[in-house]
Amino acid sequence: MVSTIIGAIIVGAIIGALGRLILPGKQNISIVVTILIGIVANVIVTFVVRQLGYSNSGGGIAWIPLILGAIVAAIIIVLYGRMSHKSV
Repeated sequence: MVSTIIGAIIVGAIIGALGRLILPGKQNISIVVTILIGIVANVIVTFVVRQLGYSNSGGGIAWIPLILGAIVAAIIIVLYGRMSHKSV
């Protein structure tokens, strides 16, 4: 259970950071919000790609969910910036 939570935080941080890197300019959000957005994006993308039948049967890094997660995180960061009236 603890390892699942730690894994979600690490993956959320990576996906959130990649989402911020996609966007031009500086985003005025904290690292905690970045991690939370990354976790939400990861959950959304994981659900969608599993429903579409994707499985990482070959092992290794699941590149498709990682890239899609970064794109979804970038979209969520933009939405968060607009809702909180922070410049993104």
